[in-house]
Amino acid sequence: MKQILLITDGGSNVGESPVAAAAQAFAEGITVNVAGVVDEGAIGEYGEAEIAEIARAGGGISRIVTSRQLSRTVQMMTRQTVAGTIRQAVNQELRQLFGVNDVGALPPPKRSEVVKVMEEMEETMSLSVALLIDASASMKPKLHAVEEAVRDLALSLQARTGRSRVAVFHFPGDSQYAYCVRDAGWLTNASSIGSLFGKIRMRGTTPTGPALLQVVDYIRETCGKISEIELADASGGISRPESIEVRSDNVI
Repeated sequence: MKQILLITDGGSNVGESPVAAAAQAFAEGITVNVAGVVDEGAIGEYGEAEIAEIARAGGGISRIVTSRQLSRTVQMMTRQTVAGTIRQAVNQELRQLFGVNDVGALPPPKRSEVVKVMEEMEETMSLSVALLIDASASMKPKLHAVEEAVRDLALSLQARTGRSRVAVFHFPGDSQYAYCVRDAGWLTNASSIGSLFGKIRMRGTTPTGPALLQVVDYIRETCGKISEIELADASGGISRPESIEVRSDNVI
């Protein structure tokens, strides 16, 4: 399962629409979540609307939070998206097999069995999260909170039994052709993340759309080669009910 988690205060002002970029990500099986982070006061109607639209187009969720709330929110959004994607796949199977719309419509014994499988899948399914950090000038006061949120997320993912990894990007990049910078490829060790933030240089523009597309390219290049392994991990070690087989090709 692949996610992009965008941390920004909104206000994209360079290049392609971030909403269109998020829609492309979702079309390629990548969910886009957005955490809109503020210090004091409102984020602004334009920024708040953009954040919501990006998440909607990317099949994900959005939250507007203060710096103090960011770490807990990032973890919650990641887990909520995993659970939602599994639930969507299971419900699709139930419609095909039994003609019911969701787990709640099953008889109690079968419902309990399916819920247990879903809970196990949440912990065992392979998960790749690409964090895309807005490093425009307006985000400078929030960078410490972002660093804490990224480290805490990596630690929470390490606690899962399934393969979990994080890649970290920030934008804007160094040139008009490199809209974002990859600070690290896929990491499984949270201790490697702290040193990344010393490399971030805050700049003025906010090319959210082009940066999203570059992260999509990276995920496509690196995850496409191991998708079969990830899907095998998602199904390994789980005893599913014989009549509730979740097909891996239905999982985003």
